[in-house]
Amino acid sequence: MLVDSHCHLDFPDFADDLDGVVARAGEAGVGWMLTIGTHVTRFKQVLAIAEAYGNVFCTVGVHPHEAANEPGVTPEDLIEMSRPPKVVGFGETGLDYHYQHSSREQQQQSFRNHIAAARDSGLPVIVHSREADADIISILRDEYAAGPFSGLIHCFSSGPELVENVIDLGFYISMSGIVTFKGAGELRDTVKGIPLDRLLVETDAPYLSPVPKRGRRNEPAYAAFTAATLAEVKGVDQKTFAEATTENFFRLFAKAASCA
Repeated sequence: MLVDSHCHLDFPDFADDLDGVVARAGEAGVGWMLTIGTHVTRFKQVLAIAEAYGNVFCTVGVHPHEAANEPGVTPEDLIEMSRPPKVVGFGETGLDYHYQHSSREQQQQSFRNHIAAARDSGLPVIVHSREADADIISILRDEYAAGPFSGLIHCFSSGPELVENVIDLGFYISMSGIVTFKGAGELRDTVKGIPLDRLLVETDAPYLSPVPKRGRRNEPAYAAFTAATLAEVKGVDQKTFAEATTENFFRLFAKAASCA
């Protein structure tokens, strides 16, 4: 069974279809889902979904877009909200310099607060990087020097430099439907160099539907299409790929293994 390591089941796109979404995921061979926090002010809804379904976990965090709207969230706040069994990580956090809905300074401080929570709690951090790879690398290395922590780069669409730096820190790389797009040849070439034991699969649903579902609302079931492409790129059969990436998920999100 596969794991959709990053989706947003609390978004309005799924409000009238959540039971169906979870059921179709299972039918497609996606056995577990991680629904991701983007606002601490909406965390109760995220947690409620995770607690309603036995095969759904969640995280708590502030998306970089929301750093200006949800200021003052401390590492201690994040750790306290991570107490329930189904909360297995922090984020998504990170840096997004494309839209800059929040200032770079606000994003960077929020990012460091999430890392501090990860370091102090032992739970991993989920990192969003868009047009900000140099600062992502700099902050990760700076914070890692203060003490180790674990995590992943989600929805990876960058190049080998980011891969090399985060793999060196023990991080994982999560691939979305972008890797299936016709114009993503360079990304697929980069994936060839990522160790299989550091790869995860995600949808980022409701966004970024993979081929052949591109243009439709994405959902966790479609992780199977992305996994098939990644297995081909890595030169392994789909069963081997599913087993490896699922093992990777539960190794990284060790808290999830206790309630899987």
